[in-house]
Amino acid sequence: MNVLTRNLAQTLFKYNGAGLIQAAARSFSAPALDGKEIEKLVSNNKVVVFMKGNPDAPRCGFSNAVVQILRMHSVKYDSHDVLQNEALRQGIKDFSNWPTIPQVFINGEFVGGCDILLQMHQNGELIDELKKAGIESALAKESEK
Repeated sequence: MNVLTRNLAQTLFKYNGAGLIQAAARSFSAPALDGKEIEKLVSNNKVVVFMKGNPDAPRCGFSNAVVQILRMHSVKYDSHDVLQNEALRQGIKDFSNWPTIPQVFINGEFVGGCDILLQMHQNGELIDELKKAGIESALAKESEK
């Protein structure tokens, strides 16, 4: 084995105490999507959600709560599964300067995560925000009856 091959093997593999070869843990982080790419996604629809999973199969409780809130209001929205794309996951955090997922945008503006959306839903502010975006909430229609 030449020196180059041995150095590469030592970089990629390690020997454990039993003489077995194991792949060395290597992590490669994808660069985050840039702001222009995120801006396009955010402005693609009046309501956009970056979540873990998708509306039919949320992969965390907070994402599920956001889906349920928007469902109660009968809001149509774009969703993006950050678990499918690490560059998107980091890119949206950088774009919004918000460390957690899910993230909700209305009319291109960052609203917040699950806790903020829940609070807005509970105090009626969500109906107002949706109205500003030209979306009539099903709950608003129901309360008018």
